Amino acid sequence: QVRLVESGGGSVQAGGSLRLSCAASEYRDSKICMGWFRQAPGKQRERVASIDGTGVGIYYADSVKGRFTISQDNAKNLYLEMNSLKPEDTAMYYCAWDGSRWWDCTYDDYKYWGQGTQVTVSS
Repeated sequence: QVRLVESGGGSVQAGGSLRLSCAASEYRDSKICMGWFRQAPGKQRERVASIDGTGVGIYYADSVKGRFTISQDNAKNLYLEMNSLKPEDTAMYYCAWDGSRWWDCTYDDYKYWGQGTQVTVSS
């Protein structure tokens, strides 16, 4: 059982920046997908960004392209650098891990999830 712990959320004004971090309890394999998801009240969960264990395969949702940057180190720690934040970025952000389809991390049914960290952007 992989435990994931997010940190770095908070409140910021529009145009500001935040950096989210996610620490995994163990390293398993580089053949893994790591992703950041978010869910706002009343909305469906959205995959914001994902990256594979090699750091090569990276995906961004259209809504965050050019503003957010996902990165990882040693397939154990995951980060999300968020710049030019907008009020519509307000949500609970979750990190997630999965190894079932590591060659293409553009799916949503990840196996392991963190507890989430709140990001609030005010206008």
